[in-house]
Amino acid sequence: MSKKFVPVMITPFTPEAELDFDMLKKLVDFYLAAGVKGLFANCLSSEMYSIKSDERIALTKAVVDHVNGRVPVVATGSFGLTIEDKADFTKRIFDTGIEAVVLITGHYAGVEESENVMMKGLEKMMSLTGNIPLGLYECPVPYKRVISAEALKALVSTGRMTYHKDTCCNVAQVQAKLDAIRGSDLQFFDAHTPNAVTSMKAGAAGMSAIAGNFYPEVMVWLCNNIDNPDKQEEVAWLQAELIKADVIVHTAYPMSAKFFLQMRGLPIHAISRAHAMEPTPKEKAGLETLRNMMQSWCEKLDIKQAEYENVL
Repeated sequence: MSKKFVPVMITPFTPEAELDFDMLKKLVDFYLAAGVKGLFANCLSSEMYSIKSDERIALTKAVVDHVNGRVPVVATGSFGLTIEDKADFTKRIFDTGIEAVVLITGHYAGVEESENVMMKGLEKMMSLTGNIPLGLYECPVPYKRVISAEALKALVSTGRMTYHKDTCCNVAQVQAKLDAIRGSDLQFFDAHTPNAVTSMKAGAAGMSAIAGNFYPEVMVWLCNNIDNPDKQEEVAWLQAELIKADVIVHTAYPMSAKFFLQMRGLPIHAISRAHAMEPTPKEKAGLETLRNMMQSWCEKLDIKQAEYENVL
């Protein structure tokens, strides 16, 4: 059974650093041409902390409208000073037509507070948001609040949680969480590319890694072939290659992703509100190396590249 690749979407900006809705449509089509099975809008890769509340709504609605039901879309919704504010925003963003509203675990307890505080906050959030399907996101900002297997199991038992984006980057913790939710409807997506094979073979629904903003079709190939008995040697080889590439992918991100997509022919502006610095000559050389690596992967594995011309 193939797994799902769900990119964490980047946000295109105009040269004036306004939302670029025309490029957003092209970007959505590019992801879809690569074969993704869903989209995560208004996330950290989308620079969600650098855009205004109304922009978060407009961005998410534009994605939902252009996708037009072709794949599910989720988006972060836990914005506001109080839990009541977060609940109000959750209702607003759910009204854009997304499948589930994803809540950032670090928004429900301070960095020094216990997991019990987080659980109480999430319970209150659920009580204020009717029957809206929810998800969890161990976002690294404002700080990474990794949820325990026990807490995840308790939240899943409420019937409200349908999605989880995991960033613990720890094989043992991922295994414990997957064991805790086995048999439930929760879709578990790992964000950590180096763990991709291990996590999916342990039962994760798929991957949701920033590598999808560089070479989504390669990540899709991995998800599609993870359990293919005829491709296990290639799967192991690609995992090793992706681990080598991971340092480059994380350098100067998300600006690096926009430069990389430019190299791939997409007319996206290298504009970011969250990361103003242009990649250095050394970082650009790293992106050239990454492009060459990607070309070799696609040739070896016979992966059709999602070219910009194919998504006009």
